[in-house]
Amino acid sequence: MADLVTAQSTGAMVQLGYLGLALALGLLIGVERGWAYREAQAGSRIAGIRTFGLIALAGGLAGLVGSTVHIALAAILIAAVAALVVIGYRQSLANAPNVSATMAIVMLLTLCIGLLATIGQPIMASVTAAVVTLVLSFRRQLHGWLGRLSEIEVQAIARFALIAFAILPLLPDRAMGPYEAWNPQQLWMMVVLVSGLSFVGYVASKRFGPSRGTIVTAAAGAMVSSTAVTASLATRLRANDEAPGILIAGIAVSSAVMFLRVLLMVAVLAPFALRSLTLIIGPAALISLIATWWSLRTVAKPQSTEEKQFVLRNPFDLGPALILVALVMILSLIARWVLARFGDAGLATVLAISGMVDVDSAIITMGGLPPSSLAPVTAGLILAAPVLLNTLLKAGIAIGIAGTRRGLPAALPLLLSMAGALLMLPLLLIDMRLPL
Repeated sequence: MADLVTAQSTGAMVQLGYLGLALALGLLIGVERGWAYREAQAGSRIAGIRTFGLIALAGGLAGLVGSTVHIALAAILIAAVAALVVIGYRQSLANAPNVSATMAIVMLLTLCIGLLATIGQPIMASVTAAVVTLVLSFRRQLHGWLGRLSEIEVQAIARFALIAFAILPLLPDRAMGPYEAWNPQQLWMMVVLVSGLSFVGYVASKRFGPSRGTIVTAAAGAMVSSTAVTASLATRLRANDEAPGILIAGIAVSSAVMFLRVLLMVAVLAPFALRSLTLIIGPAALISLIATWWSLRTVAKPQSTEEKQFVLRNPFDLGPALILVALVMILSLIARWVLARFGDAGLATVLAISGMVDVDSAIITMGGLPPSSLAPVTAGLILAAPVLLNTLLKAGIAIGIAGTRRGLPAALPLLLSMAGALLMLPLLLIDMRLPL
């Protein structure tokens, strides 16, 4: 009997805790709503901090009643509170025709949040309340951002939402095609990356200025895919309505970030290959950084008045992204054919071909091998191959998308960094006392 009483007491305390959470979350939303309408005339609001707390408490009580007494009583309580919210909103609308529907919607959301808190979903309730409060607190910023949007920007957002949130989830996430070389969802993710980076770069250029916005976006995007960054910037370079030096600097800095990211990943996943790989691609990273500085320096010169006066455009363009996907499909098919034809003997070739687009996959594959399976020098050389081929591929993408006249200057830093890495190969072989 004592154990039963103790269990009931513990259960009651847990329920009270959930009910207290519901009240606290309602008060949290009420604080924001009360502050937002702090200057409103008395009696003009349909709800304040106390009302929001009580609404969430009513939702919490409905959840407890539904789980302990009868679900029909809970439904009646929820319906009654929702009806009061609707009646209050209609009354406010009659007094002030321009009143916003936000308050009524937030009240109904608060009711649901209180319900979630007591039906076993306290984390979901807390997260929802925090997100609702955050969105409400950004009212002025969101309205200001919306007012600055142009028609073409709204269309770009809609298109990106279509390819990222409608098409991508519907594509199968499994290997398909010859040699099972293609994963439709992963391939379409490349389209999402290129398009998303293009639009983010456009927004950053408007927010921070063309130089800083492009460089920051390129460096951040290279943490995901420097190939996608190159395709995105080459598209803007082809349009010829921005300072080319800035875009060239963005391509160069994305390449430098890629080199540094590769070294970091190798240090974690395949440390036995780090020393030899650093000797090869370390100079390449340095050349890319120098190229970035030089490109920005030319843009900053006073005589570059023509480059300073450019018009920002919306770079949302699926063409380069689809071309890149087609290239990935071809390279993936070749890599799978080599693996099927030559087996493990073609490991280096497979890593080089597949790593042309996704260097990370080659590093992960190398990291999965036993450290003693390859000599450190051999491992470094094998990993250097996809990195350098990826650099060559990006140079080809820059020229292919932007054209020879505009793309060649963008490809030049990539080609120079690749040349710098290749010049280190004889020194590496001599240092390791290997025959040339």
